[in-house]
Amino acid sequence: MLKDHASSRAVGFAGSALIAVGGLGAGALPIGVPMFTGGRHARLGLVCVYSGLALLLLAWWWYGRLMRRGADPDGWWKTLALWVAPLLLAPPMFSRDVYSYLAQGLMIHAGMDVYRHGPALLGGVVADQVPAIWQHTPSPYGPVFLIVAKTIAALLSAHLLLGIVAMRLVALAGLVLLAVAVRVLAQSAGVNPSAATWLAVLNPLVLIHLIGGAHNDALMVGLLAAGLAAAVRHHPIVATLLVVAAALVKVPAALGLIAVAAIWATYMIGRWPWLRAAAAVSATAIAATVVITAVAGTGYGWIGALSTPISAQNWSLTGLLGRWTSGLLGTAAAADVWRWFGMLAVVVVAAIVWTYRARLGPVYGLGIVLVAVVVFGPAIRPWYVVWGLVPIAAAAVHRRVHSVLAGFCAALVLVVLPDGFAADAERVLLAVLGALIGIAAFLVIRLAITPPATLRLAWARR
Repeated sequence: MLKDHASSRAVGFAGSALIAVGGLGAGALPIGVPMFTGGRHARLGLVCVYSGLALLLLAWWWYGRLMRRGADPDGWWKTLALWVAPLLLAPPMFSRDVYSYLAQGLMIHAGMDVYRHGPALLGGVVADQVPAIWQHTPSPYGPVFLIVAKTIAALLSAHLLLGIVAMRLVALAGLVLLAVAVRVLAQSAGVNPSAATWLAVLNPLVLIHLIGGAHNDALMVGLLAAGLAAAVRHHPIVATLLVVAAALVKVPAALGLIAVAAIWATYMIGRWPWLRAAAAVSATAIAATVVITAVAGTGYGWIGALSTPISAQNWSLTGLLGRWTSGLLGTAAAADVWRWFGMLAVVVVAAIVWTYRARLGPVYGLGIVLVAVVVFGPAIRPWYVVWGLVPIAAAAVHRRVHSVLAGFCAALVLVVLPDGFAADAERVLLAVLGALIGIAAFLVIRLAITPPATLRLAWARR
């Protein structure tokens, strides 16, 4: 069985390496940097990336089956290191958001207000990498992340490639924090830590977007998970501070404060534990927010930035319904109505979770509400699913929940092209071709390692 563990790790590493190499031709490449090929290599790169995605997904599935059998319980660190390493060296993948992060850091370093102006005001090589649709858009991120972005800008000035590497390392730190915290949460909830780690950390959706895309969601989710882990370990003040830090990267993490208060109330002695816990968490959160915002020096513009506009073509559920209804009725007001319906749906889900809070528990309930925020919110990206995936993976005791989430994540891995832009018919065909090559390569490897008779016997024992 240890041989199978090594083989599955090697297949996943090969998949990650193919993704990284393919990204040199088809990734979200910086403009005007000669070392990146792009152009005539984009088609070959796309086939390479999707072959790698198929291999990584199948290796993840294979490794998950092995983890459930209980062998090599501490080997997940080796697996994570092998699967992440190629992505650390790849160009930006599946999104150009990292360029916005760097541009905002440079703006703050230059004394510009990122909550009033977009990267167009900065100009220069870094700002030129930001898509036109976001050139005049203020930052939607909180002061904790802007401190990170400003620090990177101050250390590296406008060095684009080093800036990308630095942002990747920040994302990696968030992923490591997440990996440690998820196992603490799983043990507290009576969930197999290996199963939770497989779903929330080794998940290809997490790896390709949080590391490959260098998204600040890695820092947000890592801090949120660490805060929840501190709460279940009976450190409520530390938990509150960590969750506040997560929320000051991206605001949806603020919902974690409710979970911290709920956990605190379960071991608080005396009358009105819920009220006292909520008051203590609120006071601590407000004080921490004031201090962090003062240290950042960016002011409270991040509150107004919560209304930062989203892409008109966003593929959120409410966005799709809004565009369809607007076209049918001939009025743009229908889109706003659907957004309000989306908010109402989130409130309804939260009310249901509250009703069954004793059965679900604070961490599981938080995960469900965060998934509702993503599904019914005005903007959606595949990596947003990770917000709710992490708490659910750590607290869901039923294997079927893990299986459904794993299948959903696997589908989401394939829906975003490596350059982050929309697909056309040719690129869809190239992606399908690449995925089929990856599947065929995996089947050949599996048959070479495990004879067909052994595979049939293993399947019959399921």
